[in-house]
Amino acid sequence: MTDTLTSALLDTTTTVRVRPRYEGSNICTWIGFKHVNYLVEEAVLEHFRQSGTPARALFEDHALCVDLVSLDTRILHALHMDDEATATVVPATKAADDELAFAVTLTVERGGEVLKAVVSKVRVALRLDERDGPGDPAPAALSPYVTTDIARPASSPVPLVGPLGVNRGTSGGDPVLAQLTAGRNAFAWRWRIPYPYCHFTQRLQMSGYLRQMEEVVDLFLAERGISIRTLLTDRNWIPVVPRSTIELVGEALMEEDLYTVFTVEDVFKDFTYTARMDCFVVRDGELVLTATGSITHGYAVIENRRDWSLVGFDDTVLAALRGRN
Repeated sequence: MTDTLTSALLDTTTTVRVRPRYEGSNICTWIGFKHVNYLVEEAVLEHFRQSGTPARALFEDHALCVDLVSLDTRILHALHMDDEATATVVPATKAADDELAFAVTLTVERGGEVLKAVVSKVRVALRLDERDGPGDPAPAALSPYVTTDIARPASSPVPLVGPLGVNRGTSGGDPVLAQLTAGRNAFAWRWRIPYPYCHFTQRLQMSGYLRQMEEVVDLFLAERGISIRTLLTDRNWIPVVPRSTIELVGEALMEEDLYTVFTVEDVFKDFTYTARMDCFVVRDGELVLTATGSITHGYAVIENRRDWSLVGFDDTVLAALRGRN
């Protein structure tokens, strides 16, 4: 790889046509936030390819892992099954940055009009991995973004106050989960990290955290008595997500137990709520934060197979979100 190629990675805007996967269409033909973020990720990876610095070559030749370490995504218009969107990736790395930064926009055509559907801010670290021997030196232009581990600013480890539980699951009966949720409007669960959620042989990757965020929301709503299925059956309501963020602040490893805490932080005008997701592993008797994020949710009523409209929270939903049910 030459510095000419890496200059393209840092300076050149790229575009690619992307389609959401069929798997992401869970309610009617609308695409959920996780798969929207998958499209953002694919656009960034394609930017690396078009710039002549594909993730595969960076790893195989230079022992560098392309790790998405931050996603901040806003959904302005819903994507649907079979949509073909145009993804534009604009490099946004500043001189003092130690991570690569990109601004990603997805546009889609509706009735002859091109709409800005998604905007996202993405940060990427080049994580050195020499477990199978050293690679060729990285091009000089990429060296400021190389790190020996993902250890971004985070809170200090928290000492455990109780023993480790013996079973995996949700909040009830696990001393660590009880410690993490004490005094909070929160829900937590313990989960073993399986290899399909990892990449580069050992670490939980960004898409794994997206899957974790999707599942902890589902478990939280069920625990509060307003599960996805319940509101679909009773009211034809579905959750909608205008914004989601995830930041990796450490490394969670394959087959470690991940403790995920979902804390409701704000209910805005009975119309949306914002919750924080924090993920921990236990090491040397301490809780170590590995990722944090947030998600904003509202509800929409399904009007027909094509259309939905936003609705306000009723007393039952408000009580559940505020932990008063």
